[in-house]
Amino acid sequence: MRYFYSADAIRDAEAPLLASLPDGVLMRRAAFGLATVIATELGTVSGRSVCAVVGSGDNGGDALWAATILRRRGAHASAVLLNPERAHEKALAAFLRAGGRIVETVPPATDLVIDGIVGISGSGPLRPHAAEIFDAVADAGIPVVAVDLPSGVDVQTGAADGPHVRPALTVTFGGLKPVHALGDCGRVELVDIGLDLAPTGLRAFDADDVAARWPVPGPHDDKYSQGVTGVMAGSATYPGAAILCTGAAVAATSGMVRYAGTAAAEVVSHWPEVIATADHASTGRVQAWVVGPGLGTDERAAAALVFALESDLPVIVDADGLTILAAHPELVADRAAPTVLTPHAGEFARLAGSPPGADRVGATRGLADRFGVTVLLKGNVTVVAAPGGPVHLNAAGNSWAATAGSGDVLSGVIGALLAAGLPADEAAAAAAFVHARAADLSARDPGPAAAPTSASRILGHLRTALASIL
Repeated sequence: MRYFYSADAIRDAEAPLLASLPDGVLMRRAAFGLATVIATELGTVSGRSVCAVVGSGDNGGDALWAATILRRRGAHASAVLLNPERAHEKALAAFLRAGGRIVETVPPATDLVIDGIVGISGSGPLRPHAAEIFDAVADAGIPVVAVDLPSGVDVQTGAADGPHVRPALTVTFGGLKPVHALGDCGRVELVDIGLDLAPTGLRAFDADDVAARWPVPGPHDDKYSQGVTGVMAGSATYPGAAILCTGAAVAATSGMVRYAGTAAAEVVSHWPEVIATADHASTGRVQAWVVGPGLGTDERAAAALVFALESDLPVIVDADGLTILAAHPELVADRAAPTVLTPHAGEFARLAGSPPGADRVGATRGLADRFGVTVLLKGNVTVVAAPGGPVHLNAAGNSWAATAGSGDVLSGVIGALLAAGLPADEAAAAAAFVHARAADLSARDPGPAAAPTSASRILGHLRTALASIL
């Protein structure tokens, strides 16, 4: 499990170390870690050229100390001081003693630039001079390593309201911050500097967390103990959502999948293991419902949603189901059984009355608390919030899942995990992790030249994604 910490939490954790260690030791500890990561990135240090773009305060000090260490290892080191009179005095003195050069702009032959402008206390976009420098760096194709976070990007939300640094790599210290999942940070490396940090409510699953929770059948399991997933999706006219959703529930290791709807014949033709009926009244026993993808918004669709939400079973609502729910939020009021809503930004705006905005974590938390349900806000970084509980982030690292029908696949996976008994937020977070991995595998698989990825191909790679985790 990865945890994310606010700037205040990091500062509070640093305070006892700063009080107990000699002056400057903690900064040099961080700088040594930064220099070590940069050296690995460069491959060979001796003879290479690095340039630190330095702001005021400790972040600039980290960059200068790291450049000093690299200079002592044989690199050519230069620094652009954006605010010379406020540069970190001791770090600057050490840099100059080691033979570092102060320059006005990044030299053309530079192999790597260190972004040391602002740290976790900074806010707002890059100022014009800094923006010009990094525009030139980008035009020259020089890779950038950001110190703690990319300058110009908000530490809490990951939003960038104007010019900002776009690093290939971000090196942070002590603990991850929300920006490292939510923002454009490139690859992120965490350097341990000895902070004592407790787990937080903002977290992210890794593969081991997903493996520990995924319902793998044991020697005494049967189809009911593995979970029976009910699906109400699609129609005879538009069967795609029904096929994708039921197929995903099957692939996600449901013990049984039951389909209720007018696309029954099409579903069975694709997935003969699915038990399909024409409507929910004759479905039989299920342990969770998936409602909404491709269902429409007519009276028949509304009746299906009401039927599921009036049950005492876990329910995941997506797509057309969310449109109905936005008009009738009372349907989930005081619902005791686990409930998951999976909106994209537009559906979120209909449910909440406004778009999620820059603070996607805060917005998702707010909607979860307001409706009393678990909310999964879709995006390149998926945000899952439980009412009054933790928030899970899943950074896909790409946008391969942003394709028509992909959400139908995700809904089927969540439904299967709910049917198996996982808590709603863990079911949503684990499903998002596996779904993102399946999308990535789909994109990497050569497949048909005309379709590098699609919802059908993501579905086809779900089992491979699971096999790589379990």
